[in-house]
Amino acid sequence: MNISYCSFDAEGEQILAILNDAIINSTALYDYEPRSLDDMKQWFASKAENAFPVIGAFDDESGRLMGFATYGSFRGYAANRFTLEHSVYIDSDFRGRGVASRLLIELIKHAGQQGYHLMVGVIDAENLSSIALHEKFGFSHAGTLSQAGFKFGRWLDLAFYQKILTQP
Repeated sequence: MNISYCSFDAEGEQILAILNDAIINSTALYDYEPRSLDDMKQWFASKAENAFPVIGAFDDESGRLMGFATYGSFRGYAANRFTLEHSVYIDSDFRGRGVASRLLIELIKHAGQQGYHLMVGVIDAENLSSIALHEKFGFSHAGTLSQAGFKFGRWLDLAFYQKILTQP
């Protein structure tokens, strides 16, 4: 597995496919409608403008994108500037192979190097594999919002997991 930065030109369509699969088939994203390639182009531009990485894991044999991870601002207030909300998405063909672990390790390292203090994972409370991943890397449960989303005909609870990285 090779870990490297992603760009819109090289991986935009692959990342879009992974995100849209999560939107259509899971509660990993609380969106209803698939995103467009134009949405993805704007998303990459925003990441670049704010120096937020988009990190990909690539299969050594095929070169195919196995998954990606990124982070962004937690909230838009000045006092929250040291806090990030992150995301990790894995292509369904590559789940259960340690890809998410490798990507989360890279995100934590990168956030620390940029001087961020706190990483927050916002996880559907039924996503036990994502919760286990976060706990494995020292994230602690910070609270759950009951019935914070509605998708697939049911109410969804949203769990917050946090990891303190550094002192600003």
